[in-house]
Amino acid sequence: MDHGTTGVSFTILPSSADTNKVEHFKIGRESLSLQELSALEQLSKRVDLNKIKLMAITYAMGDAINSIKPLDMVEDRGIISIGGAGKVTGGGTSVYEEIEKSGIPTLLIPGLHKNTPCMDPRFKVAYSHHGSAEKISIAYNAFLETGWENMLVADISSNTVTILVQASEIKGAMDACLGAMGVVHGPLDLEMIRSIDDGNRTANECFSRAGAVKIAQIDTKVSQAKTELLKKFLKGDDQAILALDTMLMTIVMEIWGFIGIAEKIEGIVLTGSIGSMEEPVNFFGALKDYFEDIIPVISLPTTSGSMGSAQIARDIYNGKKDILGIKVEGYNPK
Repeated sequence: MDHGTTGVSFTILPSSADTNKVEHFKIGRESLSLQELSALEQLSKRVDLNKIKLMAITYAMGDAINSIKPLDMVEDRGIISIGGAGKVTGGGTSVYEEIEKSGIPTLLIPGLHKNTPCMDPRFKVAYSHHGSAEKISIAYNAFLETGWENMLVADISSNTVTILVQASEIKGAMDACLGAMGVVHGPLDLEMIRSIDDGNRTANECFSRAGAVKIAQIDTKVSQAKTELLKKFLKGDDQAILALDTMLMTIVMEIWGFIGIAEKIEGIVLTGSIGSMEEPVNFFGALKDYFEDIIPVISLPTTSGSMGSAQIARDIYNGKKDILGIKVEGYNPK
């Protein structure tokens, strides 16, 4: 349940190794925030809740915890504050509370921040926040899918976050408020800082309009931003074309920056609704062209976040004590 996404995603892994029985589904943020749907009711249509062995979830930035732990060991949903996290709809909160009350064995995955032990100390002192909890899940899915122990994972959608994995541990990451643009969110530049100082907009309002939407002059719901941007792009709108080209440039810059400091890179994994997109616009191909002559580049589907969370739950249930350098605390498989 990431604060920057368009909905809350679920993946159900069967007890057996039959990958054909893996099931994914997603509920829109607005439907949840308006309490039009119950997440657990939707889940119960697909699996007997009493047969769930373990669930692993993410919630927003996850910056108040630095290990994977059971919900009953977590205070305030594992976050310091929801402020500065983009538009808040309350959809994720309602799902968290449903799960918390359900009695389903559940672990909370932390985010990447200055108190994350496995992070390179230079990242920890340079930036207070590096990536929301979902990014650990995405990186773990990429790790399992590729087998790469040294890689970059770029999750490109409303936000763009790039994660550095070295020797099978997450060592660095950069969020959209610091680095590359996403569709909606992006870095705060001087003009925005002046606007904040003058009291015209809050920092969060600037962050939530600093991505491609700023250039394409789009002002709509987060869930509709990508659709509107692509619609304008396909019609040949000059500003939309410039917006996607600029977004691409900032992502390339960010990835090359990480390559420059990495000890070793075996490959690059692109995911997210834009990062893995080949139709109707081949953004994946355009980005791949910058790197494929020297480094392998693959894409993962947009389900990589929830899939990674489910894989974390499965592997911890089976005894794993460490996920890419993130420790498991307070949970013992029965």
